[in-house]
Amino acid sequence: MHALLDQARTMRLYTMDAWVSDPAVLTDEPALRAALHAGARAGGATVLGEEFCVFANGAVTGVLVLAQSHLSLHTWPELALANVDLLSYGDVRGDDVLSEIRSRLGVERAAVTCVPRAVG
Repeated sequence: MHALLDQARTMRLYTMDAWVSDPAVLTDEPALRAALHAGARAGGATVLGEEFCVFANGAVTGVLVLAQSHLSLHTWPELALANVDLLSYGDVRGDDVLSEIRSRLGVERAAVTCVPRAVG
């Protein structure tokens, strides 16, 4: 029971709005898939599954199902913007996940928020 309470205390929702230098990366589904997987590895997350969708304008939505919850990405090529969300618990290092994704996408500017979840 204590392990479940400890995990609940470490639940975090990370959100990142990331503006990239080259919007072409935001329509490159294989590169985006690789970035999410690399981010998950960098943060110590375990990937259980994935789903990616490419829209008519080239925008991409991708979700990794993690043993520790999920990591998602939505791109807006017309705005040079990617939205990334990570809901995690336990030992996942959210800052490392987002840092790896920022590096791979060539992010010029990012706004990151971290919200504790299920604390108490």
